[in-house]
Amino acid sequence: MATTAERVSVLETKLENTNEKLDDIKFDVKEVHDCLDRTGESLHAALKEMTEDSAQAHAILAEKISNLENFRKKWTYLIMGGLAAGGWLAGHTTALGFFIK
Repeated sequence: MATTAERVSVLETKLENTNEKLDDIKFDVKEVHDCLDRTGESLHAALKEMTEDSAQAHAILAEKISNLENFRKKWTYLIMGGLAAGGWLAGHTTALGFFIK
């Protein structure tokens, strides 16, 4: 059977090894934490860039849609006015013929 001194020295060795492992674990946790911080910062930068790109794309699309709507309104009113004028002329051909003679 091992003596008390031998057992104490074995326990001291195990304790030192445990302390070294604990220090390694603390260092690893710190590295993981730093890595997560860097990843978070890069994600924030990427999201900010994507948001700016998206806002710019939406502004361009909104301008294009606005231009198309204005174009459609303009030609719709011109065509409808032309049809109304043509209908009025077609309905009053006899009266207009009287003034043209």
